[in-house]
Amino acid sequence: MYQEPIFLTPVFQERIWGGDKLKTLFGYSIPNDLTGEAWVISAHKNGPSMINNGSLQGQSLAQAWSEHPSLFGKETTEGDFPLLVKILDANDNLSVQVHPNDAYAQQVEGEPYGKTECWYVLDCEPDSEIIFGHRAETQEDFKRRVDAGQWDDLLMSVPVKKGDFYYVPSGTIHAIGKGIVILEIQQSSDITYRVYDYDRKDAEGNTRELHIQSAIEVTTYPHSSNAPEIEEQIVGDLVSTRLVKEQYFTVYDWKLNGRTVTPLQADYLLVSVVNGTGQIIVDGRSFPLKKGDNFMLPATVSSYEIAGDLEMMVAHE
Repeated sequence: MYQEPIFLTPVFQERIWGGDKLKTLFGYSIPNDLTGEAWVISAHKNGPSMINNGSLQGQSLAQAWSEHPSLFGKETTEGDFPLLVKILDANDNLSVQVHPNDAYAQQVEGEPYGKTECWYVLDCEPDSEIIFGHRAETQEDFKRRVDAGQWDDLLMSVPVKKGDFYYVPSGTIHAIGKGIVILEIQQSSDITYRVYDYDRKDAEGNTRELHIQSAIEVTTYPHSSNAPEIEEQIVGDLVSTRLVKEQYFTVYDWKLNGRTVTPLQADYLLVSVVNGTGQIIVDGRSFPLKKGDNFMLPATVSSYEIAGDLEMMVAHE
């Protein structure tokens, strides 16, 4: 039985809006200073994470999902691994965009998952903002404002600060603003429909493709911004804040100063260390933890201890 955490190596993605904060904040060895995304826990075909410890070292998370279902609490695994965890460095504004639900993704794109996601703000510059939602009441109203280029009238801007959390269901118009670093937990999907990209051009002088019609079809009307119910529990030295419990994932913010023993059990846990240092102890073996580490705690681990001064984002199905 596999009795250790499964540590994963990030996959980096260059983006027109990327920067170098994945290096300066997390110590990652990024390919260049336009690195917008680290796919830190991923089995997606566009950037699968590799396992870097234990008997599965050198395998991808996707391979583990298909060949070792017991690690995920399953007798067999069908389809694709459902979740994807990223860290994004928005050195410039991201495009205004929207993602489809599962039905649209399957019927139109031939992909298994739509994209519902959530954001935890790890860092941001003063006066940072996101776009979250729109003011149109109907699809026709939305199309009219898009066609007229009435972006300030259509789009809703929201100020953000470090530690903020946003649940972003499929169909939500959104954009991460300049100067924000977020941890994103989402369905394992790479489908994005751009609505507006500030008329900017890439290094070759080309504007990026927009997907207006698809965006109009998948957007929710009118916008709904019902925030999930947040629940905090204090268990000894651990402050565990459940940020969201929805159809596709449950996400916690764990702040630990001391030691905790098996605070949560699920089929498997996806863990990203976003601050501090410490260790996780499994079956008498200690594994060091530091900011920027990402690992899966498999279903085959029935008990564990975590010690140190740490903040971790934890997710499961």
